[in-house]
Amino acid sequence: MKVLFVVPPLAGHVNPTVAVAAELASRGHEIAWTGPAGPLARLLPAHAGILPAGERAGGGYADLHTRWRDLRGVGALRFLWEEALIPLARAMVPGVTEAARTFGPDLVVADQQALAGPVVARRLGIPWATSASTSAELTRPFADFPRVGEWVAGQIGGLLAEFGDGAVAGSAASDWDPRFSERLVLVFSTPELVGRAEDFPPHYAFVGPAFGARPAGPGFPWQALDPARQRVLVSLGTLNQEAGSRFYGAVLAAAERLADRVQLVLVAPASLIGSAPGNVLHLERVPQPALLPHLDAVVCHAGHNTVCEALAHGLPLVVAPIRDDQPIVARQVVEAGAGVRVRFGRARAEELRDALTAVLDETGPRRAARRIQASFAAAGGAAAAPDRLEKLI
Repeated sequence: MKVLFVVPPLAGHVNPTVAVAAELASRGHEIAWTGPAGPLARLLPAHAGILPAGERAGGGYADLHTRWRDLRGVGALRFLWEEALIPLARAMVPGVTEAARTFGPDLVVADQQALAGPVVARRLGIPWATSASTSAELTRPFADFPRVGEWVAGQIGGLLAEFGDGAVAGSAASDWDPRFSERLVLVFSTPELVGRAEDFPPHYAFVGPAFGARPAGPGFPWQALDPARQRVLVSLGTLNQEAGSRFYGAVLAAAERLADRVQLVLVAPASLIGSAPGNVLHLERVPQPALLPHLDAVVCHAGHNTVCEALAHGLPLVVAPIRDDQPIVARQVVEAGAGVRVRFGRARAEELRDALTAVLDETGPRRAARRIQASFAAAGGAAAAPDRLEKLI
C-alpha cells in the first residue's frame, strides 16, 4: 500500500514516523511525507520522498519559540493554537491536497498537530490514522479547566468550518475531531506510563515509543565520564534552553553539593553557564541515544521524547516541566512512580539535590522505570505500528 505521513516540521513529531516508515518500507509498502519541505529535509532520511505543503508557514514555524519560550500556562496554549497549529493547518491544506492527488495514498497517517492531514483525507475519502507523538491530549487535559477545553474546541471548529467541514466558525461543536482518528490512534507510549488502558477505546493502539535510525550525533568525550560517580544527564531539550538560565544556576549549585558522588552531563548554551564545578561535564550538544546507556538518571523538562527515551533505558527521572504538554507528561512520570517533579521556575539547589538523591538512592523510582521499560519493549514500537496500519486497508 501507499502511506502518506502528514507532519509538522518538528523533530519530536517526525521521528516516530521515520521509524514506522522504515518498517513499512521493509514490508514493501511505498512511503512519502508531506509538510514544509525545507525543515522536513533536515529531519528525514536523505532518501525520503517529500511532497511540499505549507512551505511559507513552515519556514518560520520552528522559530516561533523565540516568542513562545517565555510564555506559561494558558498564554502558551493560546499562542500554540493561534500562532502555530491553526496557521500551519491553513497553510498546509492546499499542499496536502496536491500531495494526496499526486501520490495517491491508500492511507494517510497524520500527526495529531498536523490538522491539515485529516481535513484533506476526510474530504478525499482516504482512510486516516493518528500519530499521537505525545500522550498528553489523550488524558482529558482540560477536565479541570472546561472553558479552556471549549476554547480549543472552538479553534478546531473554526478551522473545520473554514474548509467546509464541521462546525460554524467560533463554535465548540463539531461532529469529529481531527486530532483523533475514529479508526486508529497510534499511541507511542504504554498504559504503564499514560494510565489505565481500559479508559481508552479499542482503536487506541499503545505501541510504545518508535525509535529509529537518527542522523549521526555530535562527538562526545567518552573518556571524561567518571566510572566512580553516578552519572546524570541534564537537558531541557532544543527549544527550551534559552529559558533555562535560572534553572541552570540551581543545577550547578546542586552539583556542588553532590560533588563527591554524582557527575552531571549538562547540555546547555555556553553563554548561560559560565564556570562549572569539576563534577559537571558541560556540552552544548550530546549524542543522547548513545549516551543514555551510560547513565543512572535524567533531569529534563518532561518533554515526551526525552522522557520516553530515558524510560526505555530504565532510567528514573527528575522532571521540571515548563509549558504545553510537559506538566501532563511530568504528572504521568510521578504517578507511575518513575520520578520526582521539581518547579522549573522556582527550583532551588537543595530541592534539586534532594530530588536527585531520591531517584538515585531509593529503589522505587528505578523499579518503576524498569517496569515501564519492560512495557515499552513488550509493546513492539516501530514493528507493532505497521501491524495495526495494515489492518485498515
